[in-house]
Amino acid sequence: MAETMALPPHRHAAEPMPGGTAFEWPVRIYWEDTDAGGIVFYANYLKFFERARTEWLRSLGIEQHSLREQTGGMFIVSQTDVRYLRPARLDDALTVTAWLQHKGRASLIIRQQTFLRSEPASALLCEASIRIGWVDALSLKPARIPDSLLQRLENKP
Repeated sequence: MAETMALPPHRHAAEPMPGGTAFEWPVRIYWEDTDAGGIVFYANYLKFFERARTEWLRSLGIEQHSLREQTGGMFIVSQTDVRYLRPARLDDALTVTAWLQHKGRASLIIRQQTFLRSEPASALLCEASIRIGWVDALSLKPARIPDSLLQRLENKP
């Protein structure tokens, strides 16, 4: 049964699956991140999400380059569902979250959010569900995620 990618109605706090915690990665907004209007260019949120996912995996002891060398496989983004709620601007301090929403045999759905770090509360700016699939690194054909990798993801912090 395929897991749906549709985003639920937005929430104002990172709320991972019951019993889990969201990984958090800080991001600062620089000139290179903004468009002519002075706000973060929409596609840059995908870059922020990519960095947070990579650092989340790294926090679990999963280095993507080593993973490719050791298993012959790699993750690729196969689907995104992104909702933009408010803009970020130059010099803003953000927190980007990532957590495992669904784990399948050949793909994962990662739930991600971007918050403006401010007092007294953080504001939700952007949220996404990102499906990453496992492929053979040479042929790029879909493959099963190695059991050892699925077990590491199961023991996430």
